[in-house]
Amino acid sequence: MQPHSGTSSAEARVSGIPEVVTFIIERLKADGHEAYIVGGAIRNTCLGRPVTDWDVATGASPAQIKSVFEDERCFALKHGTVTLMRSGRPFEVTSFRGPEASLADDLSRRDFTIDAIAFDPEKNELLDPHGGLLDIQRKRIRAVLDPAARFREDPLRLLRAVRLATTLGFQIETETLKCLKEMAPMLQRAAKERIREEFLKILMSPKPSHGFNLMVKTGLLKETVPELLEGVRKRQNHHHRYTIYKHIMETTDRVDASPILRLTALFHDIAKPRVRKKVDGRWRFPGHEASSADLAADIMNRLKFSRRVIDPVVSLIRHHVIGYGPQWSEGAVRRLIRRVGPENIPNLIEFRKADVLAHGLNLQEIELLRELEARVKTAMEDAPPMETRDLAINGHTVMETLGIQPGKEVGKILAELMEKVTDHPHLNTNKQLIAIVEKMKAPHST
Repeated sequence: MQPHSGTSSAEARVSGIPEVVTFIIERLKADGHEAYIVGGAIRNTCLGRPVTDWDVATGASPAQIKSVFEDERCFALKHGTVTLMRSGRPFEVTSFRGPEASLADDLSRRDFTIDAIAFDPEKNELLDPHGGLLDIQRKRIRAVLDPAARFREDPLRLLRAVRLATTLGFQIETETLKCLKEMAPMLQRAAKERIREEFLKILMSPKPSHGFNLMVKTGLLKETVPELLEGVRKRQNHHHRYTIYKHIMETTDRVDASPILRLTALFHDIAKPRVRKKVDGRWRFPGHEASSADLAADIMNRLKFSRRVIDPVVSLIRHHVIGYGPQWSEGAVRRLIRRVGPENIPNLIEFRKADVLAHGLNLQEIELLRELEARVKTAMEDAPPMETRDLAINGHTVMETLGIQPGKEVGKILAELMEKVTDHPHLNTNKQLIAIVEKMKAPHST
């Protein structure tokens, strides 16, 4: 295998190699094994992007790797990879892939040329047999050798091509793109957890609409979240082709890059095509908040998201139509905080700002949201009770005061007290709440 010409350029491109990576390579070579830095670390250093994962490929078998590092904390993973832990960070050491167990064989089985580059820090040489450096220069995603063979080896690479194109701002090379479109249904063979991770990386990119539009074009959206395609309508009477889908994409691009906010934006109107009705010549979407929340929960469960992600996203979608006005009382503001949850209310307001702007500049609504934001902040500083457990008295006090037994009636009374202190927080003292309960004694006593 011929190295990339000019070791000085290699030195300029590959820098900042952690000491532990150098240590891994030196120890493997000292034991008689080839070892190189490979994959995304080389690509990112060539692009001047930060490197989060440093991977080493070697001619040593997994058993030999573990033997070489027997004095280090390491554990074996599948596919011939051994992971070493240093300072709480994992560093993967993988045996060469392919029947020949050589670097050439290994690089020929990697997914895309931009990740099929190796670097030998000892010789300061870049090894680039498939033209990955030129593809980096041309901002091109191109499969190594035969695209169909690469995608058959791991169907997740279909989605990874879109993710790399989206996050790097690259174009997918013609033959690779053609094969991707033809083989899109194969993505169903990949594990849902792995699909979720690639999907989320696309969603967290600087402009996720680029990735989702590419998923529409290639057929991959149909294989992941076909429900979003219901918001893509054909051109009719010279109207915009993208209606609900277009608004969803604009909102998703505008909102801050956090998983909760991006997922909320992506799914907030997803059920609109299913509930739309024409009233007085205009489309209406009755109950779309609840329907979209339920559909979002189904999709996220299908993609194996955790409850700590699903629950806040569903809550935000369910309550995303706020309807705030200056006439709201302080109690109404506190009720909104209670409904959404104090931990979710900042995200709700941030999302609504993006949602409003995606509909078109509306300074009046933005000002109203800023006003609400200030009122929420003031309300939160006063630490108002948010749940019945925050009340100054509990169910036992209610039962003792009224002389009643445990049952639904106790819960109803606590809920009534909650409503009173929401409007008048100063009532939340033991003395005042007992006085309120005592006034209920006649109808409730036995």
